[in-house]
Amino acid sequence: MADTAVTLGDLTLAGDDHVVPFQVEGLDVRGRAVQLGPMLDAILERHHYPAPVARLLGEVIVLTVLLGTSLKFEGKFTVQTKGDGPVDLLVADFSTPENVRAYARFDEAALRQAVAEGRAEPEQLLGRGVLAFTIDQGRFAQPYQGIVALDGATLEEIAGTYFRQSEQIPTRVRLAAAELFDRGEDGKARHHWRAGGLVAQFLPEAPDRMRQPDLHGGDGDDGSTLHQEDDSWSEARSLVETIDADELTDPQVGTERLLYRLFHERGVRVYEPKQVFDRCSCSKDKIRSVLEGFSAEEIEASTEDGEIAVTCEFCSTVYRFKPDEFPAT
Repeated sequence: MADTAVTLGDLTLAGDDHVVPFQVEGLDVRGRAVQLGPMLDAILERHHYPAPVARLLGEVIVLTVLLGTSLKFEGKFTVQTKGDGPVDLLVADFSTPENVRAYARFDEAALRQAVAEGRAEPEQLLGRGVLAFTIDQGRFAQPYQGIVALDGATLEEIAGTYFRQSEQIPTRVRLAAAELFDRGEDGKARHHWRAGGLVAQFLPEAPDRMRQPDLHGGDGDDGSTLHQEDDSWSEARSLVETIDADELTDPQVGTERLLYRLFHERGVRVYEPKQVFDRCSCSKDKIRSVLEGFSAEEIEASTEDGEIAVTCEFCSTVYRFKPDEFPAT
């Protein structure tokens, strides 16, 4: 976290697309909160996703931003779901210090049928599968991946399970995405997407206070000993659970106002916000380097109407090449 903190009374509000780190000293809680507006809207509208898919991807983007902005090194953080539901793949990645990209894959017919049958809850659209968190620090370090089962729980619950099992840090995650309709200054109807989220973690100075009732204590703990939840974390978790989904996405509430409402009695501090951007890491040179590894047969198979066209799944940019740029080796 940054060293410089300000209280709400002195604060210039961060606004959309800025992650706000916070600390509640009275409860030994730290976390981050965000509201996403134009950045999220650009990603979702680019692909014209159906509303249930856009809402799911919006939540994944929020989760990725909340966790990715905590990285203290140069690298990439990726959140990916893979399941057997109508929305079989969601991917969002955060490249430090500020760049986000994302896309979704879905079966249009299966999605339409699920919605018609009233099976449109997020966990039903994802189905059974896995949620993977991947940290890549570049070529000089092995990527780290944590995997949690998609088992019918919400993305919020699954993310909490990951922290509980993999990092053994008591964590509560809240996520929401919403489709908003209003009118512009010209009176014409407008449609746009917003999303918001919060992650709160219990990080006391004494590590033994972090134990939860459903965590083993390590070697020598057979799981038969129940650890009572710390009172401070119980209070913090209960406060976070009072958040309505509308509060996370409402531009009139704002991130700092939400944090103040939740924790002002305990003395919440907010720190310098971090802006995030809709920026893809693709480039023509990167695509070219991939095609240069193709065989003559693969180049021929990739050629249509005298050119090779490659579309980035994330940003929808189309890169075009002539087959004679890749002579047979």
